[in-house]
Amino acid sequence: MNNLTFYSYPSCTSCRKTKHWLKAHNVTFHERHLFRDTPSIDELKQILSLTTEGIDEILATRSQTYKDLNIDVNELSLSEVLTLMHQEPKLLRRPIITDGNKLIVGYNPQELSKVARKQELKKSVS
Repeated sequence: MNNLTFYSYPSCTSCRKTKHWLKAHNVTFHERHLFRDTPSIDELKQILSLTTEGIDEILATRSQTYKDLNIDVNELSLSEVLTLMHQEPKLLRRPIITDGNKLIVGYNPQELSKVARKQELKKSVS
């Protein structure tokens, strides 16, 4: 996966800021609506493999959906957590941006700049 995938939700403020930043810096990306085009379990595994903090990095523990579940994710197996996140995409932090090698969760201009530079470099080399 060399293309930038941007998992977003239109009413999410961080998603709107990120999308605006990407467009303003001419970064090409493929946008996926997080709730309509939910990442598959395999895609979630790939995203998870790019985290530095594991599940905690992508799980929205402050979301109402998470609170309503009233469960301790530490008591679940990895496959159970992945299935839960696939079935309930509101459990995922937003936005999630990945090129398959790097992961950015949330609005982070500093990390977005690195992705933009990398994309510029690829364009100038090809």
